[in-house]
Parts: sequence; C-alpha cells; structure tokens
Amino acid sequence: MRPRRVLPVLLLAPVLALTGCTPSGAAAARPGGAAGPATPAGGEAYRAVDALAVKGRAPKTGYAREEFGSPWLDTDRNGCDTRDDILRRDLANALVKGDDCKVISGVLQKDPYTGARLAYERGQSVMDVDHVVALSDAWQKGARRWDEGKRIAFANDPLNLVAVDAAANRRKGDGDAASWLPHNREYRCPYVAAQVAVKKKYGLWVTAAERDAMRRILSGCPDQTLPAGGNPTRPPARFR
Repeated sequence: MRPRRVLPVLLLAPVLALTGCTPSGAAAARPGGAAGPATPAGGEAYRAVDALAVKGRAPKTGYAREEFGSPWLDTDRNGCDTRDDILRRDLANALVKGDDCKVISGVLQKDPYTGARLAYERGQSVMDVDHVVALSDAWQKGARRWDEGKRIAFANDPLNLVAVDAAANRRKGDGDAASWLPHNREYRCPYVAAQVAVKKKYGLWVTAAERDAMRRILSGCPDQTLPAGGNPTRPPARFR
C-alpha cells in the first residue's frame, strides 16, 4: 500500500492574516516579512485604563441635568461662568463683550470632533461646550451616589469640557468610548485619554466594552499622555 502523504497544518496562518491578529508572544512582522520585536501596546494613557473599576451600567433612573447644578456656574470664582471660560480657552480671536466675560464671537480653528473650521457667533447653535464624559454616562457609572457638590464640580471641570461642533455633539449624546468616537480620527486618542483621565480623577467606573474600546484606541498611540489639571473635585462652599 502506498503511504499516505501528510499535509502540513497551515490553517492558522491564513486566519490570523485575515483578522490581523498575532499569536500571543509572537514577534511582529516588519515590512518585507522580516520578524522583529513587537510594538509596545500603549503608553501612559493606555496603562491608566487599568486603574478604572469595571462594572455594568447602572440604570438611568433619577437622572436630570439639574442633578449637576444649574448649567455653567462660576465655580472657580473668576467672575465668569464656566461656558465662557471654555470658549475663551478654545477659540481663536475670541471677542468678549465689555467686562461681563461673555464671548460674542471667535473661531474654532479645528473642531475636535469633525476637524472642520467653525466660526462662533453668540446666540447661534453651531457650537456647544461638551462634557467629554457625558453627565448621563457619569450618572450611570457612579455619580448617582455623589453629593451635589461633587456633581457640580464635575459638570464645571475644564478637564472634562471642550468646545465642539454642535451637530456632532448631538450625535454623541451620552455615548461612551464603546458606542461613539469622534469622526476626526486625529482626535480619537486625545479624546479617549481625556475620558480615562476624568473617570480616574472622579472615581467613575467603566463597562467591560468601554474598557476594551479604550484599550483598542490607546494601543495605537503609545505616546499619548494622560491629561491632568482642571478644578478640584469639590466646588467652593457656596455651591455645596
């Protein structure tokens, strides 16, 4: 009887090639096929994801914007409300009306969410000041248990605020990193890093899907640092 030929078992390689996966511990392929050391998974922001607790999303029951205080308070006592503070920070050529801090015009040179150039005129709806970690998302991941003072601090913390295209902000809603990312790919790493920083600062948790999405985005930007600063997590006594 003629001996049967044994074919090499090569089924795994095509599957990995299609999925873009590399076996654990294997060297990453360099251009041209030569094997080289694997690229580090991520930097400071990536590693910070591990500091976040992972739990399921709590019910939205009881959420209302008013639970985070009246919109745009002057928690840092500089005489200007938070919204105008952020507009002055983010807009070029910001024109302020008199001594009352109100920004009446300016230009967002590159909208973080869309990459477009936006002109701001007070009273128009083209631009929002967005909470990077949405208030509703925070409510469902720990903020429901906070006292009013901490929620006011959170809602007015510059670390969690950015001037953006209004339509893009509406599409985001209260989405987290697992359900919404900016169309502007250049901003995805800074955006997710900001979410990690805010959730770490305030002790908010993430869902498993959200954690995985954060890791996926941040693994592609090993130089991404973790933003810091902003206001204290407690507002002045008059807001407590």
